Amino acid sequence: MTEIALLGVKGGPAIRPGSPMPTSHLLQMDGHVVVIDCGLGVSQGVIGQGVALDMIELIVITHLHSDHYLELGPLLHTAWTAGLKRPVMVVGPAGLARYFEGFFASMAEDIDLRIEDEGRPDLRDLIDLRLLAEGDVDTGTSLNISAMRNEHPPIDESYALRVEGAVHSVVFSGDTAAIPSMVDFARDADILVHEAMLTAGVDALCARVGNGDDRLKKHLLRSHTPAAEAGRIANAANVKVLALNHLVPSDDPEFTKEHWLAELEGTFRGTVRIGRDGMVISL
Repeated sequence: MTEIALLGVKGGPAIRPGSPMPTSHLLQMDGHVVVIDCGLGVSQGVIGQGVALDMIELIVITHLHSDHYLELGPLLHTAWTAGLKRPVMVVGPAGLARYFEGFFASMAEDIDLRIEDEGRPDLRDLIDLRLLAEGDVDTGTSLNISAMRNEHPPIDESYALRVEGAVHSVVFSGDTAAIPSMVDFARDADILVHEAMLTAGVDALCARVGNGDDRLKKHLLRSHTPAAEAGRIANAANVKVLALNHLVPSDDPEFTKEHWLAELEGTFRGTVRIGRDGMVISL
């Protein structure tokens, strides 16, 4: 069985009443449990799928924007308090080493106390941190994962992922502008999970943020993929299912599922899923 749960589909870190949660995914393939990106809400999202946190074997972080790794440390700490006693491989850009230094420093009082008072193993010894780079990814599992650098300026270390199991293949675009190389990277995949933006909603989103300037709009337009372009990429790659996630905007009542479908009309021949928190796609 292959099953992808879109745990959080919001593009960007801010949450407001009624909004989805930021980006995270739960992939179950060939008996392995993998989390891809750890935005706010990932811990609740995983257990909401009936998966115990100490079952997670591998975590991959595609890039260092907070909506993709803010809850990485808390997820692992919570898994530890829920019984984790074996190492978890964490693969991500180089900056994760500094993140973990800061996280463990901030939680040292609690971690040391629980080791002494409760007899737990040292959480710091359970994190097997590996560097994410283009090419094959060492996963410690039977899954074959490859990474491709995408285009998400100004971040340089930002990656798309392709996961190959015994039967199925799944591609995650990561946060990226529309890039021709995604077509070959996603070629013949069963599912392409691709970020998407409604360009018509960008101005309203920027106005709602409240504490940015015109640089935010420039970032969105140069660093993300219009929904129609995601459809064209999926069609050219001959994927079976296109699931849109990291939706920009995702919490504006003026833009509904119908707007996303209208943007995709005529671009993709396969099955389309407009992401929502907790959506499960099974193969």
